[in-house]
Amino acid sequence: MNNAPENRDPRIDQAAVTDESLLLAHEKFLGKQPDEKARYRLLPLNLLFVFSGLIFFGATYLGRYSGHFDPKVFDETAPRGAAAAAAAPVDPVAMGRTVYTTVCAACHQATGQGLPPAFPPLAGSEWVNGSEERVIRIVLHGLSGPIKVAGTDYNSVMPAAGPGSGFNLSPEKIAAVLTYVRQEWGNSAPPVSVEKVREVQGQVGSRGPWTAAELEPFAQ
Repeated sequence: MNNAPENRDPRIDQAAVTDESLLLAHEKFLGKQPDEKARYRLLPLNLLFVFSGLIFFGATYLGRYSGHFDPKVFDETAPRGAAAAAAAPVDPVAMGRTVYTTVCAACHQATGQGLPPAFPPLAGSEWVNGSEERVIRIVLHGLSGPIKVAGTDYNSVMPAAGPGSGFNLSPEKIAAVLTYVRQEWGNSAPPVSVEKVREVQGQVGSRGPWTAAELEPFAQ
């Protein structure tokens, strides 16, 4: 008769333990419930909605901005400058108004009446309505010293506004602003062309501000 004490430690003999019993024991321990939702989780569903929304947005964007996939919308073989040639021409009066507001209105005022005795008026001015040669030179290089406008004496300095000056206006902008002031506030002088501005610029080159006496030969 064997009087040895019976060993009940389950760690010693695991041969009688089956996989099924282990899984059952783990489920009971973890409190695992049957997966009745076919393993769907909230996060994957949210991702599904996000990707669906992105696909819908992409399709809408292409439908609106693809130009119906017309090859003429973007043609990388088209000649350079073709797009610029097709652009609508710029209204010189509208451009001139913008330049005047930015560069000239502080002295000559939005009404074109100027600020006596320093800044002469442009409205009704014989200088503005006279020779385009003279006003082009004034805007290109500036004007210094006394000047008589509409019978009133003024004396100040108008800075140069042409290329290379502090304002650095292009010939296009000079032509536009002169065309604007020659047709605004009751003025009725002809427009000034870009070609004429370039012609005068090429003739004179670089110089300091003009005086009224120096501009007398260009009055006609």
